[in-house]
Amino acid sequence: MRPRAIIFEEVESLRNLLTVALRDRNYDVCSFADPSICPLYNDSRCTCPQEFPCGDLLILDNNFPRMSGLELIQRHVEKGCKGPVTNTAIMSDNWSAEDLETARNLGCKIFEKPFRFKDFSDWLDSREKTFDPQRKIGDLPNMKSAGPTSDHRRL
Repeated sequence: MRPRAIIFEEVESLRNLLTVALRDRNYDVCSFADPSICPLYNDSRCTCPQEFPCGDLLILDNNFPRMSGLELIQRHVEKGCKGPVTNTAIMSDNWSAEDLETARNLGCKIFEKPFRFKDFSDWLDSREKTFDPQRKIGDLPNMKSAGPTSDHRRL
């Protein structure tokens, strides 16, 4: 089974770079300009009916208009998202001390924009070693609600 990465990044050039890099590593990539596709973005409780995570990796920016990336990750943890937070990377070019502490406490990988691509690649290497070859991945919920800002293309 090919691994799946979900990317939420507002900056199109970075979103495209991450998408290409992951596809080059044989990932199925779902990339979006904003996280509104996630049921936890609009609902305070998890409405996802799946018993499996919808991706192996979650890569997101911390700065979105209605909810920060950290708030979304916190909802994932609190509301029972099936994806492990250790497989989450969060990026920002404007980290506060409080946000850095929150990200560390959640256990996600922190990237300061701009980041060295080698650091990102090393993080991928470390995460890929933990993937169970027998794992199952669910469908992405509410794909039709992604709207025109989504860039969901699969190979």
